[in-house]
Amino acid sequence: MNEEPKPKRAKRQFDEAFRRQAVALVETSGQPRSAIAAELGVSYYNLCDWIAAYGQRSSPAQLEEQLQRLRAENAALRDQRDALKKALGILAEPSGSASRK
Repeated sequence: MNEEPKPKRAKRQFDEAFRRQAVALVETSGQPRSAIAAELGVSYYNLCDWIAAYGQRSSPAQLEEQLQRLRAENAALRDQRDALKKALGILAEPSGSASRK
């Protein structure tokens, strides 16, 4: 019953170079932020704050280019999906030569 309180961790300070490298890692790796935060030993929320402070700011032209690219990718994926649906429909239809009981 006489449990001693756990000592508080010392507040860790990260220099700006470390923060910028962490943000660059998030932007280039494609891994989830939570995985990168765990790998670096920092809080997910700290990492999000650093991204807001040091992350790349996209210009309207860059955003428009990305939107066009994503729309083209979306159209291609829809075409693939539709082709697969048609193929599945053809395979699922019973053939006329099959014997019926």
